[in-house]
Amino acid sequence: MGLVSYLLTLPLAPVRGVVWVAERVAERAEEEYYDPAPVWRELAALEERLVRGEIDQETFDRREDELLDRLTEITVHRRQLP
Repeated sequence: MGLVSYLLTLPLAPVRGVVWVAERVAERAEEEYYDPAPVWRELAALEERLVRGEIDQETFDRREDELLDRLTEITVHRRQLP
């Protein structure tokens, strides 16, 4: 029966391959999205811009809050992983 099942589902092989690739791409995109390193780098760069006078305190505070919220989101997501 295994050979018959294989032969009957053979036309679906390209679809299964595309689905597998799409799943790997989605996994990689999620890994990148939930990586805290770029957020930390952006926080450091933001502080440097404040020190150099390129941005004002209000802009710094607003963007810092956004980045800290993003770090919180990443932390919550990582705690939910099995």
